[in-house]
Amino acid sequence: MHTKMEQSNKSNSKRIAKNTLLLYIRLIFTMAVGLFTSRVILATLGVDDYGVYNVVAGFVLMFSFFTGSLGAAISRFLTYELGKGESPKLQRIFSTSVNVQLLLSLAILILTESVGVWFVNSKLNIPETRMYAANWVFQCAIASFIFNLISVPYNAAIIAHEKMNAFAYISILEVTLKLLIVYVLYISPIDKLITYSVLFAFVGLIIRLVYGGYCRRHFSECRYMPILDRTMMKDMAGFAGWNLMGSGAYLFNTQGVNIAMNIFFGVAVNAARGIATQVESVVRQFVTNFTTALNPQIIKSYATGNMEYVYTLVCRGAKYSYFLMLLFVVPFMFEAEIILKLWLNTVPEHTATFLRLTMIGTLCDILGNSTANACWATGKVKTYYLWVGSIGSLVFFVSYGLFANGFPAYASYVVFIVIYAILIFVKLHIIRELINFPVRMFYKETLYRIIPVTFSTFVMATLPFCSLGESFMRLVLTCAVALSALAGSVYFLGLEASERMLVNNKLALIYNKIFNK
Repeated sequence: MHTKMEQSNKSNSKRIAKNTLLLYIRLIFTMAVGLFTSRVILATLGVDDYGVYNVVAGFVLMFSFFTGSLGAAISRFLTYELGKGESPKLQRIFSTSVNVQLLLSLAILILTESVGVWFVNSKLNIPETRMYAANWVFQCAIASFIFNLISVPYNAAIIAHEKMNAFAYISILEVTLKLLIVYVLYISPIDKLITYSVLFAFVGLIIRLVYGGYCRRHFSECRYMPILDRTMMKDMAGFAGWNLMGSGAYLFNTQGVNIAMNIFFGVAVNAARGIATQVESVVRQFVTNFTTALNPQIIKSYATGNMEYVYTLVCRGAKYSYFLMLLFVVPFMFEAEIILKLWLNTVPEHTATFLRLTMIGTLCDILGNSTANACWATGKVKTYYLWVGSIGSLVFFVSYGLFANGFPAYASYVVFIVIYAILIFVKLHIIRELINFPVRMFYKETLYRIIPVTFSTFVMATLPFCSLGESFMRLVLTCAVALSALAGSVYFLGLEASERMLVNNKLALIYNKIFNK
């Protein structure tokens, strides 16, 4: 029995690796196109219009905590049933989730078209000459948001079935369409900001239809039935409701702070924050791709009672996520200015400072992600999100108070870092009570591993940075030294003996395939 479980764990680990690789291929493609299109869009729209788009579309995105919470609930219930091997309930779960999303879309439409329109036109700090375009941005952002909301059950089904190749293929279509947006934006005689908003919403509609078509063709449960299982809806609502508090707090701390910055500092600061947020979003995807491949295995292992594997996945998930993030944090911490200059024609003031602090905040945040996944597996999320949401929401209120008392815009990032560092330990304490999680195992296998890796990587990257003046050569050397130092320190300090043996075996296999054909 024990041998069978070990074989199952190895098989699941291989599936995680395969799905992670597919998601990274997808990410490299989307990242390359995203960086190119961002440069062109900023240059075409200008700093002020880019800031207008960021703050208005960001206001609509504040409602996306509904999407994230319900998406997590739907994915959890589908994955749990697949892990148990029970298929009759799958179609009821899917159809109920679609109906819930439709009802939620209607409610958000009513709310945004009433309160939202008033807020955009009377409270946001937008130049009077751009209010007409801002309202177009707002309406298109609502449409894009609703398309994404309705797509959530289909995306959750793909994740539950671990068919990550679907994301890779559909993403190729999506970024191709976004490239077309850039071309049309460049040649369009119509207002550039309005053109961009309309085309972006249209792409969202196309992608939503493609996801729906794929799922109906490949997954039998994704054939919609006009049912609303009240018991199932109650269970989902309980899970999503508490999840809503945690994800809502995070969004409050990002888009809410974005609006506060607009009120106190204007659209130019929103443009700087928008650039930093976009870079952070791309970098975070490297981590998210790994956890997206990891999450179904945590839930399925919990469903089968394989708790030792759950504990291992939580610790290693946090550790590997941190190392992936550190790969990007080090170059940005040292060379943010020159990277931004090479990327953008015009770099808004404060962008480099925001970017550095954003990277540190993300490091703190991602360390707790795998603990959330373990909590999702149980379905008992009330205590977890009650504490996480309550403490996390302090970021917005403290930041707003600091702004009102004359503190600079970057103060909100410092607050975020401090509070989310505290939350790492709060989350560990909660899952210890929930699933008897061995916290000492997390300290030993994760925290005690990442600290020396971080220290040694930063020390080594300091050498070329302090020895040379600002130049492209220094950027290349700093990145090369940081990457080498990170790889070496992860291998010798970050991995356990069993993990190093696995790496050695993989490298030997690759070597034999290349040189012993």
